[in-house]
Amino acid sequence: MTPNVLRNLFRKSSTRLYPKETRETFERSRGELYNEIKDCVFCRTCARKCPSQCITVDTKEATWQCDPFACIYCGVCVENCPEKCLHQKQEYRKPVTKKGVIFMKGEIKKKHKKEAEDDTS
Repeated sequence: MTPNVLRNLFRKSSTRLYPKETRETFERSRGELYNEIKDCVFCRTCARKCPSQCITVDTKEATWQCDPFACIYCGVCVENCPEKCLHQKQEYRKPVTKKGVIFMKGEIKKKHKKEAEDDTS
């Protein structure tokens, strides 16, 4: 056991001092979720498809909310978004000391005249 202890004492450390030292992310890593709120139509597809139910969409108030502590970063919401406004960053979420949610407020999109006429027909 003594040779093993001495060997480890004089070797380079096997661990990193995270978050000071971070490694490069992998090419297809799925990091923090973000929404381009100006393109969102608040259809609730992301909230329905999310397996961890961490996304909340309010169509009347035009708000989109995500709990990053409940999110499992699977990417199902991103794949199913019809407007392709949901994305995942390549970088992982930074460590935080307080729990918080990602809250975004947008605007409800008005229907075009042609779509409104089709709805009344």
